[in-house]
Amino acid sequence: VQLQAFGGGLVQAGGSLRLPCVVSGGTFSRYSLGWFRQAPGTEREFVAAIKWSSAQYYADSIKGRFTISRDNAKSTVYLQMNNIIPADTAVYYCAGGPSLITSTMRSPDAYYYWGQGTKVTVSS
Repeated sequence: VQLQAFGGGLVQAGGSLRLPCVVSGGTFSRYSLGWFRQAPGTEREFVAAIKWSSAQYYADSIKGRFTISRDNAKSTVYLQMNNIIPADTAVYYCAGGPSLITSTMRSPDAYYYWGQGTKVTVSS
């Protein structure tokens, strides 16, 4: 299974960005999928996750601004980022795992597969 994230770049504070992550191999519709991010000098942190059922989970820091969604026909998971702030600057990683349980979805250790990351830089 391979994941490839796209869509990062330089964006002004208050702007929007959509990050797609294309998954190849495996049975996409059965996967739980997540987005994590890592800023320089910090640990990788949970951003959002979506189950095979499309149930969604969000970190408090981005709730109301970011939306995770999935398109099973395209084997793609998206992170729509609105009202972006400088603290959102990080490398964003998509991750996947088969049928993760709710209590583990916020932990990077629960995910089997990882994309290469896409960098988002927010200018103030």
